[in-house]
Amino acid sequence: MFSQGWLPGLAACLVSCSPLLTLASSSHKQQCKAIPGTPDWPSPASWKRLNESLAGRLLQPPPPGAVCHPGQPTYDAGECPDLIANWSKLDYHHTNPVSTYWNNWSNDTCLPYQGYPCSSQGYPLFVVNATTARHVQLGVQFAKKHNIRLVVKNTGHDFIGRSNAPNSLSIWVHNLKDWKYHGSGFRPKKCKTTLPGTYLTAGSGSQMWDIYTRLDTINQTIVGGGGKTVALGGYLTGGGHSLLSPYYGMAADQVVEIEAVTPSGEIIIANSCQNQDLFWAILGGGGSTFTIPTLFTLKTHPTPRLSHLNIFILTPSPNTSSVIFPLQAYITSQFPSLSASGLSGYAYLLPPSTPFPLLPDTTNGIGGFFMSCVIPQTTPSSSPTDILSLWTPLLSHINSTFPLAQNNFTILPTPTSYPSFLSYFTAHHDTTPAGTNIIPGGRLLDRPALTNNLTALSESYRQISSSGPGAGWDGTPASGGGGGSIIAAHLVSGPGVHHHPNRFKTSVLPAWRRSYLHVVYGESFLPLNTTSKSQAYQRIIEKDKIIKTLAPDTGAYMNEASPIEEQGWQQRLWGENYDRLKGIKRTIDPTDVLWCTPCVGNERWKQVEDRLCRV
Repeated sequence: MFSQGWLPGLAACLVSCSPLLTLASSSHKQQCKAIPGTPDWPSPASWKRLNESLAGRLLQPPPPGAVCHPGQPTYDAGECPDLIANWSKLDYHHTNPVSTYWNNWSNDTCLPYQGYPCSSQGYPLFVVNATTARHVQLGVQFAKKHNIRLVVKNTGHDFIGRSNAPNSLSIWVHNLKDWKYHGSGFRPKKCKTTLPGTYLTAGSGSQMWDIYTRLDTINQTIVGGGGKTVALGGYLTGGGHSLLSPYYGMAADQVVEIEAVTPSGEIIIANSCQNQDLFWAILGGGGSTFTIPTLFTLKTHPTPRLSHLNIFILTPSPNTSSVIFPLQAYITSQFPSLSASGLSGYAYLLPPSTPFPLLPDTTNGIGGFFMSCVIPQTTPSSSPTDILSLWTPLLSHINSTFPLAQNNFTILPTPTSYPSFLSYFTAHHDTTPAGTNIIPGGRLLDRPALTNNLTALSESYRQISSSGPGAGWDGTPASGGGGGSIIAAHLVSGPGVHHHPNRFKTSVLPAWRRSYLHVVYGESFLPLNTTSKSQAYQRIIEKDKIIKTLAPDTGAYMNEASPIEEQGWQQRLWGENYDRLKGIKRTIDPTDVLWCTPCVGNERWKQVEDRLCRV
């Protein structure tokens, strides 16, 4: 699938890969990372020796869209239609060593469409296809020795652009798939006590679908992500929210041991008995920053039976904004009490005129509220109708309070039951499209933000929804000409997160421990259009300011937050943990072998065109 003739490709790259060789002036030699054409860039012989030490696992992959461009060596008119058909699907990108889900993180440098340019300038030049910690170690040591920019890619399920960079060496951890189940407790290395319960040791490249499927055969599951292609590495280092978090805590709370490669190239173990500061920092401090984790050991749980409800509270009338936003504010104000009753789920706040093909006779679109939610069936007598009973008082209030409710709103409760988490996940996993240009934003909302002032909450929803062209929560342009943006409002925090005994053993944003709602939105923009991109970024900045007025002291979930480094971005993503995290970063990685944005301790460097240089 990828070019294995990497040595001839390197020779060509040294000549033509970057037009920025003028940056190789003496003023940059000691202040910037090496790029092809600079004196410190490794020779072909050095790359060859690295490849030999890796037993041939050094790749020089072509740009993902190159098969559609006649000027590229890998052009293939027969393969191009298949690539275009799969470009919007997550499965394609996670199997490619350099491709990521959203095009903007490669600067649109090789889209699979005629009329667009294609080059490798938005992607790593070389990739270590790691299947062992030793492979990771060799790649890190090489990058450190030769002053090369180093990046880490797993599946490319990366909303904020940390998984690739130009003129870099990438460590591809997707194929780290180790697996060991511990059914009778686990004793972390150098610890004196065996932890009771059941645990899983898995490679950082292990994906949610594979984990859920294998554990289901022994009636177990984990606190995991909502997408099939989410992998452990980036998910756990970001903290990891889950549909099961309100019961069991954040995903990072489940981890009891980590194997990782440090920026100096040492393979280490981190747990509560050794390398405790690193253990704390890795779990919530973000990926591609402190180490490259290769193995995680985390707690598993008996797979729950789940009662599930898709609830629609919608109106086909396009002129009901005076009702829709107060309705959304009222429903989300009830989330803290619903969480206390065991409810969790994924909600979407729909502005007027949202295209909605699931309902007939809505050619003008709809507005209102949609949620896919669950509660665990904790007793043999539990039934799907139990979840509906939680909504009964809310629906009664809506019918009696909102003047247009009875005549114009359609309420569709459809309770179902799933015998295991896997059966639920199979039916409801995330299907967010890939292959577009999106910038995300969002914030955590705590009880005061949701309950103190419903007028302010309603107005914030209105302002955020009204900003910019019609779009899905992920920024994907909405078909059908609808106006306004969908807001995702995920009820993925609650008692399990707030009171987990390990809450002080991770660096997860402290605001998670008192928040309930994870609000997310996005803005899309046209490829290679600086005006469109600038406008999308500005809209996200404006939306973030609006939502911040509701909860000025919380912050945002780092894996799905705005990557824009505006004033105070460090506190937005890590809160009061930031200073300690930065100190650990300076200790473990004094020369910044690992660097990304927005990431802890990145203030000393800046990307200048296609090169990373000291500030």
